[in-house]
Amino acid sequence: MLVADDDPDIRELVVLKLESAGFEVRTANDGHEALAATMAEPPALVVLDLMMPKIDGIEVCRQLRANPATSSTPVLMLTALAQASDVELGVAVGADDYLVKPFSPRELLARVRRLLDRPDRAD
Repeated sequence: MLVADDDPDIRELVVLKLESAGFEVRTANDGHEALAATMAEPPALVVLDLMMPKIDGIEVCRQLRANPATSSTPVLMLTALAQASDVELGVAVGADDYLVKPFSPRELLARVRRLLDRPDRAD
């Protein structure tokens, strides 16, 4: 699993919650690192912030969807952008789910599990 967020506190909280649930987690500090990490070793799921330096989460998601190696990788957008238009854009570029900050760590874990348990998910 990959967590991409430029905020170290959010990244640490997400990683802590996911690792405590038994998931192996890698991290990225920006969109460029997120793309490099997914190309090097496609993760089971990407938790992706929208507002990141270098390459934003929207473009990361577009590129993940365009690449056959990552086109079916579940993407959970985790962002402070809460407007309906932000959610619509996230879904339009291929996000599988969208969670707004501040968030409940319990809800984050539930959504991650739901995405990983999808019957249409290709492993």
